[in-house]
Amino acid sequence: MTRTFRLALAQINSTVGDIPGNASKIIDYLEQAREVQADLVAFPELAITGYPPEDLLFKPSFLRDNVAAMERVVAASQGIAVVVGYVHMGADIYNAAALGYNGELIDTYRKIYLPNYGVFDEERYFRPGDSCPVYIINEVAVGVGICEDIWYPVGPLAVQREAGAELIVNINASPFHAGKRAQRETMLATRATDNELYVAYLNTVGGQDELVFDGASVVHDMAGDLVARGPAFEEALITVDLDMEAVFRARLRDPRPRKENPVILNEIGSSKVVQVSGIRRDQRSPLPVTSPSRCMDGAEEVYHALV
Repeated sequence: MTRTFRLALAQINSTVGDIPGNASKIIDYLEQAREVQADLVAFPELAITGYPPEDLLFKPSFLRDNVAAMERVVAASQGIAVVVGYVHMGADIYNAAALGYNGELIDTYRKIYLPNYGVFDEERYFRPGDSCPVYIINEVAVGVGICEDIWYPVGPLAVQREAGAELIVNINASPFHAGKRAQRETMLATRATDNELYVAYLNTVGGQDELVFDGASVVHDMAGDLVARGPAFEEALITVDLDMEAVFRARLRDPRPRKENPVILNEIGSSKVVQVSGIRRDQRSPLPVTSPSRCMDGAEEVYHALV
């Protein structure tokens, strides 16, 4: 038995405040992902609004426009699952990711860990989430996280792993600083090996005020090995075929998750499993094998961040 999951990561440059323009770009990339028969296409953190939206979040009309744009993106998701960052409106507002499929909004993930240090001020604007759902997409169990959520060794990812997640898609607007890419990839490889799953880390590109976003999105496998890497400082659609049976084979040899403390995990957030789509029955050819984009050296990446 083989289970292959085709993942598309849309590493785009959203413009803060340009909700219609951002939504149009997202739909363009969604169409590209559908053309390559991806099972799931993901877009960065707050891709609808741009990051960071800051005090635009105090304008109810801006929030409503952002929700309408998210619904427009979801309506375009015929035959493909989509994860897109936006601001969820309820009794409060949340830094969130919508999960859509076949034109319907299936669920919303709300970011749990809100950074409030350095250049980040998310606690000023958002309420944290408290749920760690797992989505069954074409027979594959997928967990969604947002940026800071993945930096905690025992965090939402661990809850989703315990609920059966085989792939984590973490969407980001992670600012660049010199040396961060190597630090980030080391952390992501550790998360993948500790939890015996694929970790897909999607970053945005571009700049806003004093912040620069470097892209360089990656996918790591259960051994921590690099499966794919997107280019730095430029937009791209990164597509990769993942062997999901390899996750099960790896877990048979690793007893650590059987000793996970459920009390600790319950304190992080509740879990649920949401059925999104069934077995994919259409035939598709494997993607051509490509090498990960190369790493820039220190001086080169700083130059690209500045120009």
